[in-house]
Amino acid sequence: MGLRGTGFLLQCYLMLAAAMYFDLGEQEERCIIEEIPEDTLVTGYFLLEPWDLKAATHSPHFGVTATVKDPNAEVLMSKRYGRSGKFTFTAHASGQHYLCFQTNSTRFAVFAGERLKLHLDVQMGEHSVNPTADRAKSSMETLENSLSHLIEQMTYITRQQEYQREKEEVFRQVSEDANSKVLWWAVVQTSILLSVGFWQMKRLKDFFVAKKLV
Repeated sequence: MGLRGTGFLLQCYLMLAAAMYFDLGEQEERCIIEEIPEDTLVTGYFLLEPWDLKAATHSPHFGVTATVKDPNAEVLMSKRYGRSGKFTFTAHASGQHYLCFQTNSTRFAVFAGERLKLHLDVQMGEHSVNPTADRAKSSMETLENSLSHLIEQMTYITRQQEYQREKEEVFRQVSEDANSKVLWWAVVQTSILLSVGFWQMKRLKDFFVAKKLV
């Protein structure tokens, strides 16, 4: 494999990594939603720090509580961590999973009301790569780990495509049912209008006959 091929694979890996950050307040909970197929292993790495690193000092109980809920709102995991950590869970059902994070302490900074920044990296698949791991490994080992992770990501993409096809099938069935109901409603409405029209014409004819106008 040439340098271009290796670079392309590594670029694909970077595109598949769901890295983000958002702010948190005192005892504030924030949730993100991830569409996860069934039987997919999810690994998350996070780091919590104040926006102003020079001015803030941390409380001894400075940390995060991570909670994961499945599409049925059942808690898959809930654990308390320090200012950084790693969590893993396996999705037992396809659908939207809620990843929620809440600060543990109400005294996490010198300045009251200061916001915190939570760095979050969510990876799908068994061969997850820790962004804080030691980088002093050999190039071949690093490349091997990256390729293993990429293969697992391709498996995840296949599962995601199957999940999207299932959702598309459900949506198509719902659309067909709705169109069928609309069609029958139009038929019933037309039948009612025709019946009312014939009834009105008959009553009008009977009125003219009773008055001897025809």
